[in-house]
Amino acid sequence: MGKPTGFMEWPRVPVLKREKQERLGDWNEFALPLAPEEAKRQAGRCMDCGVPFCHQGCPLGNLIPDFNEAVYRGRWREAYELLSRTNGFPEMTGRLCPAPCEAACVLAIDRDAVTIEQMEKEIAERAFAEGWVKPRPPARRTGRTVGVVGSGPAGLAAAAQLNAAGHTVTVYERDARPGGLLRYGIPDFKLEKSVLDRRLAIMEAEGITFVNGVDVGGAVSFRELRAKHDALVLAMGARRPRELEVPGRELAGVVQAMEFLEHQNQLVAGQREKDARLDAAGRRVVILGGGDTGSDCLGTALRQGAASVTQVELMPAPPMARASGNPWPKWPVVFRTSSSQEEGGAREFALLTKRLDGSDGRLQALHAVRVELNREHGSLPRMVEVPGSEVTFGVDLLVLAMGFTGPEPGRLTEELGVKLTPRGTVQVDARFATTADGVFCAGDASRGASLIVWALSDGREAAKAVDAYLSGQRSVLPTKGVDCAF
Repeated sequence: MGKPTGFMEWPRVPVLKREKQERLGDWNEFALPLAPEEAKRQAGRCMDCGVPFCHQGCPLGNLIPDFNEAVYRGRWREAYELLSRTNGFPEMTGRLCPAPCEAACVLAIDRDAVTIEQMEKEIAERAFAEGWVKPRPPARRTGRTVGVVGSGPAGLAAAAQLNAAGHTVTVYERDARPGGLLRYGIPDFKLEKSVLDRRLAIMEAEGITFVNGVDVGGAVSFRELRAKHDALVLAMGARRPRELEVPGRELAGVVQAMEFLEHQNQLVAGQREKDARLDAAGRRVVILGGGDTGSDCLGTALRQGAASVTQVELMPAPPMARASGNPWPKWPVVFRTSSSQEEGGAREFALLTKRLDGSDGRLQALHAVRVELNREHGSLPRMVEVPGSEVTFGVDLLVLAMGFTGPEPGRLTEELGVKLTPRGTVQVDARFATTADGVFCAGDASRGASLIVWALSDGREAAKAVDAYLSGQRSVLPTKGVDCAF
């Protein structure tokens, strides 16, 4: 695929970024587009590997060698058609996906992988610019209705597929505008909301209805919604945060990551006034959590004008290269630096928070101790404290970005009889069906907090199961890597 010797002739070009000081002065996206000739070269690096392991790495089953070949040959419209067969939201994955496909790229065995994620974005943006992305309402309607609870990635993917199959789809969103995590959890410097609104306008033109400001399980019951529709898809995400259970947690100045991120996203959108509790300007900020959410909070705090920002991770720093027990094509557990971490702030690893101190009810200090993994023979590694390694951070704003434990189910179990797993996620079978008839679940609500690409994949696969349930026969929706049958 591409040019057979391209990977030997052209190096991988990393994502081009705006200058750090420039991007810290606004909330616009930090990434820049590739020049068309450079995009051609990067696509041409896709080698004729015989067995494309990138397919194994991509939950959506994207036809990666095929669309790279099309770009290299200058057939951009064909590239978009190939990409959109399996991915209805390439402009999102091209910005937000951590690219497990690149980790599985055959080139990644001993060289730099093909820039697959960047190519998705380039193809999608070219398609919008050229006017190739147009509403495609279904040729017929089935007369069946489906309610989708939640408008994040899984809900949008399910809604798009079900609508394409001819069902009448209504998406219910608790917040004032649709998009879920994409709108309120992802900072604008990674995803400008005009990109999201552009796609939502296409979906509405295709016949999907969005009903916002509806708290399903609260003001509107799950039972009421199930009676209204022939089937339900639950896609509420996994918004229940992991808590910090230490003395001093009640002090003012301790906030959850999603509250912090939502506040800023709403400010940028002009949907609210500034809340001093959630403003890092002039304050010493500590972020507990070294993952993507913590990184997003770091970039947000820097743009708000924090006096200092320190990101603290419980686990030790990963190695710079793959360990022997982490071979290709598994996801490489290696040290990474995000765009936000490039912009500033300090990073600390292997620290366990022990207590918080303050004065007059306000947070002033975080006390932690260094930990290490004790790998005793014949047992699982245990985290143990290092004697005499206590550390204290002065802090005015502590942001908890320690991950999420599951969905906020409300009265789901009581009203529909939907069962939860022991870890609090919605229980589903292999076809995304819950224990309640006609009720399905997709994305983080059943999987647990995961990647956008898994949410999109789950949404598509759940839609296929719903379509089969409604039609009483095999679904007309596509399998991974195969175009639609209608």
